[in-house]
Amino acid sequence: MKFSRTFLRNVFIAWAVLCGIAAYPLSVSSSEHIRCFIAGAVLSTLNVLAGYLALAYSEGKSYTIFLKAVLGGMGVRMTLMIAALLILITLFDFESGPLVIFTMGFYAVYLVMELIYIQKQAHLQNQN
Repeated sequence: MKFSRTFLRNVFIAWAVLCGIAAYPLSVSSSEHIRCFIAGAVLSTLNVLAGYLALAYSEGKSYTIFLKAVLGGMGVRMTLMIAALLILITLFDFESGPLVIFTMGFYAVYLVMELIYIQKQAHLQNQN
């Protein structure tokens, strides 16, 4: 399994930028919104890191293994994300609107990064 420090660095940079953008609006928000922001950031970051591990695992392996690891892993990750959101909302009384918005905001940025990484890896593999 080959790890790309560049991808992990980019995840950290994106996380820092998103936190910086949200810093002022959150500073004048309720503590509940801050709690939702933190939970959404953690859930989405764990999700993208799990996706990256699936990509790293499947790198250099057959197309079938790639599809099982990445697409199958995506199904598992989405199921776990939905379960985590439901648990946070029902058991821990998180506000559903802000929690989902913050989670999806981070998720969307990370998804674009993941797709770019997959495209670059496929391009590099086609050159070899």
